Amino acid sequence: MRFYKKQHQFYIGIDLHARTMYICVINNIGETVFHKNMECSRDNLELVTNTFGKDIVVGVECIFTWYWVADFCAERGIDFALGHAYYMKSIHGGKTKSDKIDSEKIANMLRGGMFPIAYAYPKAKRAVRDLLRRRLFFVRQRA
Repeated sequence: MRFYKKQHQFYIGIDLHARTMYICVINNIGETVFHKNMECSRDNLELVTNTFGKDIVVGVECIFTWYWVADFCAERGIDFALGHAYYMKSIHGGKTKSDKIDSEKIANMLRGGMFPIAYAYPKAKRAVRDLLRRRLFFVRQRA
């Protein structure tokens, strides 16, 4: 298992859903400087990232809606970390679970070097990957 280890001025943890995202931004000494539930849009993410400068990293748990965040970060030269959903036990193992808590845990895991990273497929290869996954589903269903 690999972890994200780079140091930055600000760490952005996003608990991402289909229509909303809960964003938590912490600085390099661990103070929460921004915590808000927002609609999923490039404009809202750009507002947050522009507020905190270029020395930032964006962390998202690997779910089906991460593509647009990865593309957004790649276009602007922002570091992006895709969290491996299976290994993020500190999020799923707690007694209480909410979007606010999850986004803060993601940001703190990035800051502490304990964020398990998954491979973020490049934009050019995603269509083939999705097609092969869909084909495998139908093969298993028909077998």
